[in-house]
Parts: sequence; C-alpha cells; structure tokens
Amino acid sequence: MKTAVLAFHPHLGSGSRVTHRLAQAAQSVDGVSLVNEYQLYPDFHIDVAAEQETLLQADRIVWLFPFYWYSSPALLKQWEDDVLEHGWAYGSDGDRLHGKEFMLAISIGSPAEKYRPEGEFAVAGKDLLTPFRATARLIGVDWQQPFLVHGASFISDEDLEQAAQQFALRLQGPGSETAATPPTTTTAN
Repeated sequence: MKTAVLAFHPHLGSGSRVTHRLAQAAQSVDGVSLVNEYQLYPDFHIDVAAEQETLLQADRIVWLFPFYWYSSPALLKQWEDDVLEHGWAYGSDGDRLHGKEFMLAISIGSPAEKYRPEGEFAVAGKDLLTPFRATARLIGVDWQQPFLVHGASFISDEDLEQAAQQFALRLQGPGSETAATPPTTTTAN
C-alpha cells in the first residue's frame, strides 16, 4: 500500500519534537512517502497539480500536524481550500479520491483528560475532529481511526519513542498494531 504522509508543521525540524519524531517514524516504513508541506510552500503558494498528483498516487493519505487552537495549522487549511477542488475532490464529477484511506496524525499539547465535556476545555476531543471527518465524507475517502499523541508539551523521551513506534505500526497496515497502546497516545472515532 502506498501512503502519502503530508506533514503540516511550520518548524518540522527545529521546533517540533513530537511531530518531527512521528515524521521520522513514518519515513522508516516501506511504501510511505513524507511531504514537508511548509518546506515546499513557506509562502502558501501551493502547486495544486503536484499535490493532486501526490494524492492520486497514494492508497492512503495521512495528515500529520500539531493541534493549534483546537484546529490545524494555517497551511493545512489553505491546502484544503486549494487542492481539494470542486469537480476534482468533490461535486458531481469530483471523485478522484474516492475509496482511498484517510487518517489524521495529531500531536496535542494537553493531556487527554482535558478534552472531555467535564474537562478543562469542556469539549470532547473527538468533537474537535468533526470538520475533518466531514471533509473526509465530502471527498469520499475512508475515515480511519486518528492517531493522537496527547501531552506533547511534556511527553517523556521514552513515551515519545513508544508513540513513534506505534505510529509506524499503524502505517504498516491492519493487524500490525500491538495490543497495548502507549499511555500518551489515544484514538478517536
């Protein structure tokens, strides 16, 4: 299976310990290509044709990013607006991505317990993913269980390495995950 991991972090190498490590883990998996979107488009002028071709060549699409203000970094939103065009990704003739697997891989600064209706943020984490899930439905991709790393602001080296290994296993495909999920990672429907 060919997997395109599209990394959206403005400082993937220097200012991103967790997303950077997950990107490294992704690169270690056969059949996975990593695209550093901020490196390609620091000016936000996205090569739509090139990005669409990357998507067409993939069986699975993964958006790798940190959670910023309960959402994605700005370039990912711009990328969606530009690349997922009407008539290409959605609409009566927009079926180019139908049937491809789609997964989010998100580093989240706060611990999971803060993302509950009774938690500090008073909202369930999975509810914050609703716009992404709606996008997946609109463009006809198969929503996969997101890979979430909570507590990214204070994650230990050991837990980060465990999360990276778990992410690599997820990218290898069904049945390759271990039964134990690291305490810092969760999944959300």
